[in-house]
Amino acid sequence: MPQIVVLDGYTLNPGDLSWDGLRALGPCTVYDRTPPADIVMRAGQSEIVLTNKTELPADVIEVLTSLRYIGVLATGYNVVDIEAARRRGVIVTNVPAYSTRSVAQMVFAHLLNLALHVDRHARTVSGGKWSSHPDFCYWETPLIELTGLTMGIVGFGRIGRATAEIALALGMNLIAYDVDVPTEVPPGCQLVELDDIFRKSDVVSLHCPLTSETKGLVDERRLAMMKESAFLINTSRGPLIDEQALAQALNAGRIAGAGLDVLTSEPPEKDNPLLSAKNCFITPHISWATHAARQRLLQVAIENVAAFVAGKPLNIVNEP
Repeated sequence: MPQIVVLDGYTLNPGDLSWDGLRALGPCTVYDRTPPADIVMRAGQSEIVLTNKTELPADVIEVLTSLRYIGVLATGYNVVDIEAARRRGVIVTNVPAYSTRSVAQMVFAHLLNLALHVDRHARTVSGGKWSSHPDFCYWETPLIELTGLTMGIVGFGRIGRATAEIALALGMNLIAYDVDVPTEVPPGCQLVELDDIFRKSDVVSLHCPLTSETKGLVDERRLAMMKESAFLINTSRGPLIDEQALAQALNAGRIAGAGLDVLTSEPPEKDNPLLSAKNCFITPHISWATHAARQRLLQVAIENVAAFVAGKPLNIVNEP
């Protein structure tokens, strides 16, 4: 039976899931986290290595002479040098589509917070303001109804489409852009050019992969196109946004607010300008992390390993 090591299992399974399915496939060691200096020592004798965010660059892959398989515990696999693995004949797999609904749900958690400021109002109630108020209700910010507003979706893959379904159910108008023009779009959705997303939308939601073309896609020029009343939501990849430009736009009131679940550097540096930007709400990259989504992720990761052991690998991202 092959030796298996999980380099950084804690974020996937902090204790509320089970590794038993993986352990049934071979001797298995699970580390909560692995610093770069310990990768070779911990994975040196293993044929199968699983990683979430621990990077496996070319120089590490070259010295792991027993390595035959890398399973990425995520959909994105930029933490692995795919070409180096291919040269070594090491199969790399990922776990696609496990968190589609959870990520779409987070889009609207951020959007509803921006529209209604639920957290802010709840904190004022806890602080005693309602108890001492002369009226039966109060609000500290304008309250915004989403029906009739226009959501612009950048990237119309699985998550973009799931987000579109919710937007349409809420009575929003919908426009979308994808570099690969979809052959079908749901009724009520209009395909437009990328810059039109920023010009016409009341809410812009990002759902595209990080590539050399999309890095910095939301820059000073496109932020200047947006309505002053518009919101920006990013549950995709942090580097899609020029963070300094967004902070400046928020602080100057050139857009109304942002809801972000991802940043360029994670965890962020303490001087990241978005941490103190006006009307910027940031969650710590948790849209993927519902219990249901993590359970699906772990199950597919185990199935990927089982398929590899059986000689019929699935979800390969570095086909020859």
